Amino acid sequence: MPDRPFELHDLRRILRESAGIDESADLGGETLDTEFDALGIDSVALMETASRISREHGVQLDDEELTTSTTARRLMEMVNERRR
Repeated sequence: MPDRPFELHDLRRILRESAGIDESADLGGETLDTEFDALGIDSVALMETASRISREHGVQLDDEELTTSTTARRLMEMVNERRR
């Protein structure tokens, strides 16, 4: 598990790998608080994202936590809270 916080670039990479998000998609700035479904990221992609976060960062997110993490900002906050 990395010693640094889980950051936006980590989430972008994982979402691109697990959800097939296009490299040109902006997942920061104004979209940081846009709900995943509005960005075209469905629940299956989020489950794969959670699985990769678990493998790479040692953070287990249960289904309830995943469904309440509806934006990139909230998901990053939750991962970092769990790492503490």
